[in-house]
Amino acid sequence: MTAFVRSSGLQGYAGLMRRLGTDPGPLLRRHHIAASSLADEEALLSLRACVQLLEASAVATGCPDFGLRLALAQDINVLGPLGIILQNAPSVREAWDFVARHLFVHSPGLVMEIHEESPTIKGAAEMTAEIRLARLPAQRQTIDLCLGDMHHITRLLAGERYRLLGVAIPHAPLAPIATYKRFFNAPVFTEQPRAALYISRETLHTDLRGANPILRQITENYLEMNFRDPGESVSARVRLALRRTLGTSQGSKTEVALLLGLHPRTLQRHLAIECTTFETIREDARKEAALHYLRETKLPLGQLADLLGFSEHSAMSRSCRRWFGVPPSALRESGRAK
Repeated sequence: MTAFVRSSGLQGYAGLMRRLGTDPGPLLRRHHIAASSLADEEALLSLRACVQLLEASAVATGCPDFGLRLALAQDINVLGPLGIILQNAPSVREAWDFVARHLFVHSPGLVMEIHEESPTIKGAAEMTAEIRLARLPAQRQTIDLCLGDMHHITRLLAGERYRLLGVAIPHAPLAPIATYKRFFNAPVFTEQPRAALYISRETLHTDLRGANPILRQITENYLEMNFRDPGESVSARVRLALRRTLGTSQGSKTEVALLLGLHPRTLQRHLAIECTTFETIREDARKEAALHYLRETKLPLGQLADLLGFSEHSAMSRSCRRWFGVPPSALRESGRAK
């Protein structure tokens, strides 16, 4: 099934392209996106096409920080009905928790998680964003856009209590790191395992003033009645757990089963019903992660092998040859040439 995203995700795109001196029409047509759909916030677009569109737009405009600039052109309405929940929840934490659970309404290919404890910055909470697509395309601009939107929306919600302690970017940025630091006004860490904002716990637990509980309940009821989470399958939950634990001691079948509250044999039965296995999902997760890190980061190959959970560099090389037909170094070079 093709992962979609609501066209509100491209809010401000055409205007930004024109301000940068480029007609958006040819690129929209190249990626099979109707220009008229940008005016219809309920239109459904291919998420893959949108990710590729933003990458191509950065190249066409000569603007390596295209995703960050697009975030400046967007507001809370980018999330459609989820934006109503955000503004009317009791607290910042409850607002983003609800969005994280229902982000599939905006796009089933986007995943967000909230964690009270950050493994990177002591005393900080962590908000992560991830794109879930098979054969993951280059995604720098879309990740930058997601982080930029999360930053602006959280600052809007928390007001003067907003404290951003750091930003993690899962790729080698195309724009100068100073550009990111100016945008976020916070320390920026590149080539990290995941895209994340590190915010103070005070920010996370800020109460929202003027929230309308009746409006929130009406919107929640509408979403619950009209949308079903496509990621409720056990295989989808395993895939998400593996992405967070890949390369750690928690990445085994037993540990993942415990994370999901299942006995390993029960997990195995559920996956068999869904016509897959734990080993198949783990292989796919490693393959996607390897493609991402080789194309979008400059991490040393030895460090990357550890990150992916391989016992040694040669094991990763053999897997890359099996998956992609070339060794890791060749795949990295081909990515740079694009």
